[in-house]
This record gives sequence, C-alpha cells and structure tokens, in this order.
Amino acid sequence: MTIITQSAPKKKAVSHDDAMVAELRENPDYTEIYLQTALEDIYEEGGIAAFLIALRRVVEARGGISEISRKSGLSRQQLYKTLSEKGNPTLTTLTEITRAAGVRLIPHL
Repeated sequence: MTIITQSAPKKKAVSHDDAMVAELRENPDYTEIYLQTALEDIYEEGGIAAFLIALRRVVEARGGISEISRKSGLSRQQLYKTLSEKGNPTLTTLTEITRAAGVRLIPHL
C-alpha cells in the first residue's frame, strides 16, 4: 500500500535586504534608528560600506531608486554606484539623496 502525503507549500525565501526594506517601509519610525546606528558605526572597519548599504535600503523603502532619482536629479546609475559598498559619495550627493528620501543625517557629538 502506498501512502501519498501532501507537503505544505514551500515559502519563498526572503533575502536580508528585502526583509530590511520591508521593515523600513512598514515601520517608518525605525528608519531614524536604523540610519543613526549605521552613522554611529561609520568609523568602524567596514562602517562606510555598511552605512551606504543602509542608506540604499532606506532609499528602496522610500520609493525606490527611480523615485529618488527623479526627486534628487541624480541619475539611477549614479545612485546605484553611490549606494554600493564601494560608493564614494560627496557630501552634496549624500545631501541630495537624503533630502529626496525625506531623511536627515544628524551626527551625535
């Protein structure tokens, strides 16, 4: 006798990036804490890259690269390059991105 069982449908795996973007989108108050923590860690090894990735996730949560490109006047290509682990944005570029995303970087002394 053969017993046939049905298994539960497999859930699609969600990447860490996608999970963070979803959390930032669903909980806008978390954005300030998330960016502030990344900013505080910027002097640690790998901190700049981690900060740029955190800012990219915020950009994705706040409308995506295309929307922030439109609002900031920066090209999509420039945003992708700037918000990569090897990005090297100017202060002007960071200001345009954060303004377009509706966030502020506030350093703690």
